[in-house]
Amino acid sequence: MIKTHNLTKRYDALTAVDNVSFEVKPGEVLGFLGPNGAGKTTTMRMIAGFIAPTSGSASICGHDVASDPIRARTVLGYLPEGAPSYGEMSVQGFLDFIARLRRLEVDRRRERLAFVIERLQLGDVLHQTIDTLSKGFRRRVGLAQAILHDPEVLILDEPTDGLDPLQKHEVRSLIKTMAPNKIIVISTHILEEVDAVCTRAIIIARGKLVADDTPAGLKAMAPSGRLDDVFRSIAA
Repeated sequence: MIKTHNLTKRYDALTAVDNVSFEVKPGEVLGFLGPNGAGKTTTMRMIAGFIAPTSGSASICGHDVASDPIRARTVLGYLPEGAPSYGEMSVQGFLDFIARLRRLEVDRRRERLAFVIERLQLGDVLHQTIDTLSKGFRRRVGLAQAILHDPEVLILDEPTDGLDPLQKHEVRSLIKTMAPNKIIVISTHILEEVDAVCTRAIIIARGKLVADDTPAGLKAMAPSGRLDDVFRSIAA
């Protein structure tokens, strides 16, 4: 599972994440919600091992991300905000590079490359350099590298950002297909996405965890039964 305990990040006088604790178990798709600046991306970066917490801890499948970072990252697929990559590389070259970094054997590499290229519809842009792609295609390449090694855990920061409605539907379908055998955390500002793919949702505001329930449970907290009304009242 993913487990955080009193996870905290301070920048001088600013506390970006304040004693956040939660667990995510296999088969769960956790929606991570909050207004801009609430601490969502900082929390996800700490879980992924990209930044160190000021205090507290995070572990992935039993591997502490601070003391056992290599093993933690081996089981993790991470799509960060903005999906940074090597703009001068072709899509084909970049994905092959990631597969080799992940030490996939030749047959497995070929199988997984074919899978992500087909599922994310990258066939028409394989030979383009990444810096010539649209925002939507760059996002799809970022998601492709995250799932390429078929990891046990996925942390996805705004996975459908920049995609058109059909592409969003396809990515949500892919996430639902993968969900039974994985642990998935999705940061999103699109509330309909929570209803579409998440089995549970956390709301974070001003660095603190303020709600943790199923989407249906959260909606029941508002007289209107609307998730956006719950979000506005809790995160205000």
